[in-house]
Amino acid sequence: KISQIRFEDKYIAIQELHEKENLSIILLCEIAGISRAAYYKWLKRVPTDRELLNEEIMKEMKTLQEKVDGTFGYRQMTLHMNRKFEEDINHKRIYRLMGIANIRSVIRVKKKQSYKPSTPQHAAENVLNREFTAEKPNEKWVTDVTELKYGTKKAYLSAIRDLYDGSIVSYVLGHSNNNNLVFKTLDKATALLNGERPLIHSDRGFQYTSKKFKRKIDKAKMKQSMSRVGRCIDNGPMESFWGTLKCEKYYRRKFTTFEELSLAIDEYIQFYNHERYQKRLNGLSPMEYRAKAA
Repeated sequence: KISQIRFEDKYIAIQELHEKENLSIILLCEIAGISRAAYYKWLKRVPTDRELLNEEIMKEMKTLQEKVDGTFGYRQMTLHMNRKFEEDINHKRIYRLMGIANIRSVIRVKKKQSYKPSTPQHAAENVLNREFTAEKPNEKWVTDVTELKYGTKKAYLSAIRDLYDGSIVSYVLGHSNNNNLVFKTLDKATALLNGERPLIHSDRGFQYTSKKFKRKIDKAKMKQSMSRVGRCIDNGPMESFWGTLKCEKYYRRKFTTFEELSLAIDEYIQFYNHERYQKRLNGLSPMEYRAKAA
């Protein structure tokens, strides 16, 4: 509401609402608790450099928010605006300007996940032990499978994430949650290795406890780690990525075909790896951060 924002921003809000919504200036001034004379005096002033920059920031934020389907909050928006304008713009300023421009992020939908107990053929210790940082690429990987829907059918997305930069190393979308889905994901990831031997961490799903998966791990001379029973947080970074993907892409629309869903996943992971800036990566995207290590 106009009456709840800072006084210096009320004029901007009145101007925006009048131009975009065709609302009465008399009414807007009354709501804001300012005189029409004060508003018109402000309207005729020469804008300061800061005000002009604010206008440009709001335009860029609106364009970006459309691009990402309305999913960015002020933290992501701050990272992107700092990169765009090559300035150190305070997050409080971005938050305030988002309010003026009526830019809001969508609310993440939390869903409970159920796990089917399995009798493992092979089990590994929790070697990762929630140490979710890595010193170099391909040192620590985490992996998991999540369920998605299209129409009345189900699809399953398997992915491997590198803890060094948070990038998705490999992923496979399939019709069935089976061993082949996970094995293909691992094969795609290990094909990219150049002598590295990552630790790979997963939950205790039947695919990861199978003898064939263990043989693939041994062939690549990698070490295996598994979450403790019923401890989802042991694989926290992978759970976090599923939440981000679903919030920013999957929950935003209904998918009717497998092809539509597959294209959306391809687009999002490309965006996530190359264009989604992260504060913990010094404002870089995962691939930009990874390139610096190389």
